[in-house]
Amino acid sequence: MKLSVFTVATPELSPEELAQAAKQAGIEGIEWRYKEAPEGAASMKPSPWGNNLCTILPSGGDEMADRFGKAAETAGLKTISVTPYLLAGDLAATEEVLRVARRLGASFIRLGVPGYDRTKRFDELFKLERDYLRGASELCARYGVKGLIETHHGTIAASASAAVRLLEGLSPDHVGVLYDPGNMVHEGYENYRMGMELLGPYLAHVHVKNAAWTREAGVPEETATWSVRWAGMKTGVVDWRQVVSDLRAVGYDGYLGVEDFSGEYERSRDMLHAFAEYMRELLAG
Repeated sequence: MKLSVFTVATPELSPEELAQAAKQAGIEGIEWRYKEAPEGAASMKPSPWGNNLCTILPSGGDEMADRFGKAAETAGLKTISVTPYLLAGDLAATEEVLRVARRLGASFIRLGVPGYDRTKRFDELFKLERDYLRGASELCARYGVKGLIETHHGTIAASASAAVRLLEGLSPDHVGVLYDPGNMVHEGYENYRMGMELLGPYLAHVHVKNAAWTREAGVPEETATWSVRWAGMKTGVVDWRQVVSDLRAVGYDGYLGVEDFSGEYERSRDMLHAFAEYMRELLAG
């Protein structure tokens, strides 16, 4: 297994700074975040989803995309993904991301999945996603870039079993799953190895982060609510030693991509080094 970084987690670094920091940490691949910045972002403090300096802006065109690709290439790293926030059903936007991904030599992109908030029935959302994935799979085949759906809380693909049901009948050469155990702390937990076995050839990439459940403080236990917060890689609910062992058991040899939102480290450089050191420890075990 190899190591990568999703640049949503390194917002204060320029693409050149990120590539060099990743190289120094022993990380081999980069997933470039792909999204327009919110209005007024340039005046904001860097943050994952706001003023993220390590994000390819669609409005930046090929010139900006090429700058990011060159940053990876100069550092001897591979651009493994262009990772957008697509809406299920938007094949035009999906094709544009695929075009950029192919330009940068990326192996995959992230596809859209409908959220679930009780306002629409599951069967309606399921049909929307299945229709979208059939079209997206054809586009992925044409561009030679695999499209991944992510196990993500708040969507109809919160678990491995839910994700694989969406992909049934589609070629794992063209579509697959981004397996995210940290997201599955919020919703969608299944035995890790069982989920990986269910995914089979659709298991294409893994994100590394952690989270933990906390009880509302200052109120009686019987009325206190529970919520999930992001946690350090070693301190949350996900047992990464077990996850890595299970990945090895099913023959996974792809990337482990850090997406740490814990705030445990003030500097992204320190987070990258801690991630790489921890993963090397687990991979050596």
